[in-house]
Amino acid sequence: MDITLSAAVRQNLLTLQSTADMMSGVQNKLATGLKVNSALDNPNSFFTASGLNSRAGDLGTLLDDMGQSLQTIKAADQGIQTITDLVEAAKAKANQALQTQSQYERKQFAGQYNDLLEQIEDVAKDSSYKGKNLLAGTGNDLTTIFNEDATSKQTIAAVDYTDAALSTGLNLSDLIEGSGGATNFDLRGGTAVINLTDGTTFLNSASVLSTATAISTTADITGYAGTGGAAVSGTTTTAGQTVQDLVNNLNGVAGVRAEYDEATGNLSIYSNNEFRLNDRAANSTTSSLTNIDTAAFSTTSTLIDSAAFAVGDTLTLTDGNNYELGTLEVTASTRVSDLVDFMDDFQGVTASKGASGRISVTSETDLTLSSSRNGATNTDFNTTTLGSNGSSATISAVADSGFATDSDINKAINKLNTALSNLRSQASEFGTNLSTVEIRQDYTKSMINTLQEGAGLLTLADTNEEGANLLALQTRQQLASTSLSFASQADQTVLSLF
Repeated sequence: MDITLSAAVRQNLLTLQSTADMMSGVQNKLATGLKVNSALDNPNSFFTASGLNSRAGDLGTLLDDMGQSLQTIKAADQGIQTITDLVEAAKAKANQALQTQSQYERKQFAGQYNDLLEQIEDVAKDSSYKGKNLLAGTGNDLTTIFNEDATSKQTIAAVDYTDAALSTGLNLSDLIEGSGGATNFDLRGGTAVINLTDGTTFLNSASVLSTATAISTTADITGYAGTGGAAVSGTTTTAGQTVQDLVNNLNGVAGVRAEYDEATGNLSIYSNNEFRLNDRAANSTTSSLTNIDTAAFSTTSTLIDSAAFAVGDTLTLTDGNNYELGTLEVTASTRVSDLVDFMDDFQGVTASKGASGRISVTSETDLTLSSSRNGATNTDFNTTTLGSNGSSATISAVADSGFATDSDINKAINKLNTALSNLRSQASEFGTNLSTVEIRQDYTKSMINTLQEGAGLLTLADTNEEGANLLALQTRQQLASTSLSFASQADQTVLSLF
């Protein structure tokens, strides 16, 4: 059965339905904050806003990439700053080496210099961010895209500092730290004493030698090194010569030292090797006045028992730069052990006493042990055969350090200065790239804001307006309900007549 509504009731119902629909729309706008929620609301605004929001989203993705690029550049820049500090530290080491002539100290500085270069390489290897390292060379170039179609971008070429020796990088090679050498020298000696007299009294140094002395005026002094060695000739006394002339002649033979005591008339002869003193008389008959047999020294032997040493001799230890490590003055009580300890006390030098009078010496640098006597070179020191001048024992290092000479150090300093210039230039380039990315990052943020703001103008609801609309609709709804009630009451009044 159909229900028939009066015109007034039907009209009020339609009004209520319309008001409810409008209230639903306003409530949806207030709930979502959008006045255009779909293409049905406003196709033009909806699709335009969607395009703007899509571009803003694309730029947002690029903005994230820019942020990661910034961090990669910052990591490289921090690496360069640290490497610069290390290069400056290496330069300080080179300058320290330049301030000393000690080859050993320079060798130590060369080792420390190499340690700093290793740290430089390690820092370069550690300057990566998310697998990208601008200090690691090939394969690490960084490209940053600034717009959606990639027509605006920046590419930063990576440099390679992971190998400091690369000529395209820092061009800083490790220095040779040097390797030392070794030598041996033997300490042997023997002594003989001849008493000189004129038959009644001891001779003095100014006394003229005569046939009445133990050595004739035609005495021939001949020395032999070892058994059957070569003779040392030309050392003779002649008519009119004095005892001092004899002493001088003996001292003129390398490896022989003579001393005359006027109080006792004793002529003491010291030799490094076996030695024989002959007297050739006027009839050419030769007789042996004395023989000196030598023996290997022990650690407790006194040095002056050998011709190589005399009281007052100065032993000087120097390196290849003629840098003096120290000196030892020989006294009457100086022993072989004192000489060994003297050399062994210095850094980089090791000395020990071996068998057969041999002293073994090793050194990390070039080394020379020399002897001076009365302000002149002592030719008796380290003579291996009589008459063959000695004067020193030397060690030549297998390889000198890279800081051995001033020239070597200055070359290293020049390379360090070039490396510092390279680093500062690269830091400036990275700084420019960093600024570019930061500027584009700020621009992109502003552009995203502009796009989102534009989309909002097309789709965002005015909450004040929609709130007022909702209030008005609620009022309309209440009025419509009241009107519907009135219309219904009018129908009831008609029915009451029946």
